[in-house]
Amino acid sequence: MQRFEQYLQDNLPKVPSFHPVYEDALGVMLSAGGKRFRPMLLLSVVDAYDPMLYNGALPVAMALEMFHTYSLIHDDLPAMDNADLRRGQLTLHKRYDETTAILAGDALNSDAFFLIAKAPLREDVKIKLVELLARDGGSRGMVLGQAIDCYFENKPLDLEQVKILHTNKTAKLIAVSLQMGAVIVGLEAEVQNELYCFGIDLGLLFQIQDDIIDETQSAEEAGKTTGNDSDKNSFINLLGLARSVEEADTLAKDLQRRFETFDVKLQTALQPLITKYLHRHK
Repeated sequence: MQRFEQYLQDNLPKVPSFHPVYEDALGVMLSAGGKRFRPMLLLSVVDAYDPMLYNGALPVAMALEMFHTYSLIHDDLPAMDNADLRRGQLTLHKRYDETTAILAGDALNSDAFFLIAKAPLREDVKIKLVELLARDGGSRGMVLGQAIDCYFENKPLDLEQVKILHTNKTAKLIAVSLQMGAVIVGLEAEVQNELYCFGIDLGLLFQIQDDIIDETQSAEEAGKTTGNDSDKNSFINLLGLARSVEEADTLAKDLQRRFETFDVKLQTALQPLITKYLHRHK
């Protein structure tokens, strides 16, 4: 974590110009912190199987964090969640203005693919990584989830539809983080698929946990605007708090069982993250 954090702080976007805030706006949400969950999943897989590729994977891990941060900046906009706080700081449209926030998010989206393209990895590997991030971060994944989330505000969905929403909006970017790590170290397609499927359910658990946190914690505790999901198709609004906790418990237990079937190298590498996040709804 410290190694990645240092790399990120050393490689914040540098775009000098006479614009008074543009360069700061690109980096402020990146440097504000966060769980770094997605890059750490990728780097843990790389570290498990080929530590010699760790340095080459760092820009790809940062690309994931940049892409995720772009999505948060846009999620917080007045047209979407209209949030005031993110990562313990004012959201970009509150710190600067809405136009700056939109453009900073756009820039981080594009820069994520630029980082992958410039990473010191084989060309075929980089092409595959670009394909995977575009697949799960774009119109077939995260953006689809955002579109469903916004369109169906105040229009209740059933449980299966809510799972489809959050599989796209949240889970796919978590799942593809594991798969991208597997691609970097050349794991077989079957193992990649197993990790991806595990990541989808881990991402769903992550979203249920976020909904529980939104319901039970203050903005100061969570580091972001909470109590803002009353019009959304959240698990809390559909199931209530008690059943959402039960759903999270069931999913966490199943993920722990599946995790224990991974080979020892992968278990060892991922154990700190699994220990930290599998039961964070408690």
